Amino acid sequence: MTSSPVITTSEGEDFSAQIADSVESFLLAVRAIAASGDGGSAIPLLLLEVSQVLLTGARLGAQSDFEPREEYQPDVGEEADVDELRMGLAEILDSVDTYSFVFDPYEPEILVSQISDDVASVVTDLENGLRHYRLGNVDEALWWWQFSYVNNWGNLAGAVLNALLMVIAHDRLDAEPFTGEDEDLAAADEMLGDAAR
Repeated sequence: MTSSPVITTSEGEDFSAQIADSVESFLLAVRAIAASGDGGSAIPLLLLEVSQVLLTGARLGAQSDFEPREEYQPDVGEEADVDELRMGLAEILDSVDTYSFVFDPYEPEILVSQISDDVASVVTDLENGLRHYRLGNVDEALWWWQFSYVNNWGNLAGAVLNALLMVIAHDRLDAEPFTGEDEDLAAADEMLGDAAR
């Protein structure tokens, strides 16, 4: 197994600020998408946002394990209410909200879930770390973001990303063969008609 890079204190401050900025950007964007009611742009925008936050997660996963200062997490208050976000996404996504995926490819079991639920779960994990960060608990924030990435939100975000990509792929690729096929059939009919004359 290869060793993970270790970051210095000054690098750690820059790193944590970059992670926090990325997390905050994701949270703001996803809430805006859920509130927009615009199904046409929601899926490509979600694809973009989930892709970007997965890069943030990969940066966390590539580091040596972060250690919290305390054995128990400091209290940062109640979790954010994500019900409105979840319901907004469920309404926008409608028939493509429910999807299936394999959580652990080494112990394959097909799970059925909703994109809206899984995005809400990712938001909850990221928002918890951001509250630690805003209260000055930087070590705790980094530990939480990294732990929850490896344990939960990284896998969920990856599954959501694949589902969103498949929605876009079906939308763009499934339509083209039918159009081309219709044109081919029309051309063939025309040729057959000319030959019969």
